[in-house]
Amino acid sequence: MREIINPWTHTDGYNCYGCCPTNPIGAHMRFYEEDENNLNGDIVSAWTPTQNHQSWLNTLHGGVQATLLDEVCGWVVFKKLQTSGVTARFELKYKQTVSTTGGPLLLRARLLTEKHRVAVVAGELMDAEGKVLTTCECTYFTFPADKAQEMGFIKAALSEEDYTLQQVIERSRQQMYRSLRNN
Repeated sequence: MREIINPWTHTDGYNCYGCCPTNPIGAHMRFYEEDENNLNGDIVSAWTPTQNHQSWLNTLHGGVQATLLDEVCGWVVFKKLQTSGVTARFELKYKQTVSTTGGPLLLRARLLTEKHRVAVVAGELMDAEGKVLTTCECTYFTFPADKAQEMGFIKAALSEEDYTLQQVIERSRQQMYRSLRNN
């Protein structure tokens, strides 16, 4: 799989919590396309939580889970449909507690349907062993090409380097945050 090059990295005012690599408190998510020739192929991201992302002790906050899933689903719209849009509906199912100390998480999303500028995308949040912990179904209103471009959409290209799933997971282990506590 190849990394999707973030086309907004040098755009003035760009500070997305999910994917901006320079947002000091952002998630700094990276995205990979598993099968660029398949419209329904997965967009993949790996992300490692810290204790700064917890709700209850050692438990990933549900709102953070929703953010991660909404973001990976949005990148399906960007890359697979080559447009942007807005989330119109977001249905989340928490299946199991997600640990903040269990290492990297894997996110996968794929296009289910697209008709009349409405795209439905399914997403999953899994532990590094592939156990599904949270699922979602997102409905997006997608923009026509001229409207998307007017709103700052830039086509996303792919890197030249191929990555294995294990390499994607290992790349997510890079510590982006320090604990706010001394202990």
